[in-house]
Amino acid sequence: MLLKIGELAKRTGLTVRTLHHYDTIGLLTPSARSDAGYRLYDRADIARLHRVQALRRLDLSLAEIGVLLAGAGADLQSVIEQQIVALERQVVQAAALRDRLKDLVASVAGAAEPNLDGWLTTLEMMTMYSKYFTDEEVENLRRRRGSSKLTLSAEWLEMVAAVRGLIDKETPPQSAQAATLAKRWMRLAQQTMGDDPRFFLKLEAMHRNESSVQVLTGIDGTLIDYISQAAFEVRLSLYARYFNAGELVRTRISHRKNMQHWRQLIAETRQQMAHGAAPEQPEVQALIQRWNVLHVDAWGDDPIVRQRVRAAHQAEPELLMGSGIDPAMIAFVQQGFSHFDSHQSE
Repeated sequence: MLLKIGELAKRTGLTVRTLHHYDTIGLLTPSARSDAGYRLYDRADIARLHRVQALRRLDLSLAEIGVLLAGAGADLQSVIEQQIVALERQVVQAAALRDRLKDLVASVAGAAEPNLDGWLTTLEMMTMYSKYFTDEEVENLRRRRGSSKLTLSAEWLEMVAAVRGLIDKETPPQSAQAATLAKRWMRLAQQTMGDDPRFFLKLEAMHRNESSVQVLTGIDGTLIDYISQAAFEVRLSLYARYFNAGELVRTRISHRKNMQHWRQLIAETRQQMAHGAAPEQPEVQALIQRWNVLHVDAWGDDPIVRQRVRAAHQAEPELLMGSGIDPAMIAFVQQGFSHFDSHQSE
């Protein structure tokens, strides 16, 4: 039995154009031609086409099907296993999209007249947060804020505008106005986002890298640097109770040079603590060496000065606000230094 291309197309539900394409790429070449040059397909051709259709249902590409049928590539089982992995990934992505849409509905629920701009803004923020944060981190943020919304609250927007106003007026971060806003910023950040330095490192990266987030929130690298410097100036005013002018100048220079190194180090230390690492473990000791380098750069290597730094941190709780450092981390680092110092003296 030989079938012309039109008859084969009708029986299989494919188009003549598709069969022409299969012939062109060598996936299904007719076994014969009529005297007039028409393609003719025999039983073996039809059987091969059924195999092609079966493999297409597995979402394999035509190239992959061709390799399988030629017996020159991976076996069918391994290909199917790869497809299962791909499908499982799609299931996860579909579930994430479903949850994101549910969150979107919840975030705009109760609005008198939800508008398209509001929906798109919320969706854009959800997309960006999912790019930088785990589901658990996003859920923790919502819980602390007491809201499912990821867009900035009115209080945050007002404060961002105030900081932007100081920048536009070229008000130095050492000013009293900047200090007032920095204190408010640190308190609100701790209240609404917690004090995990790993989270803030991701948040900073998102605001520095994503122009769409910058447009939606008003927060960019320039604003982050300004409020960070203002916050440091607040801490420096507290350190002034314990250190002389020369020591403070050294600390200010070191901070400007190493601010990002400090943030990364504090976040990595928190990660080791979360993993239950012991202060004497090699990974932690490697961090302690970096703590030592930065500390010496900021304060020198005089043991008396180090003691005054510890005394300042114990007496001035505001020194730790917004830094990502808490008493537990101080104790952890001190234990690490004890082990580090004992090995240095050997």
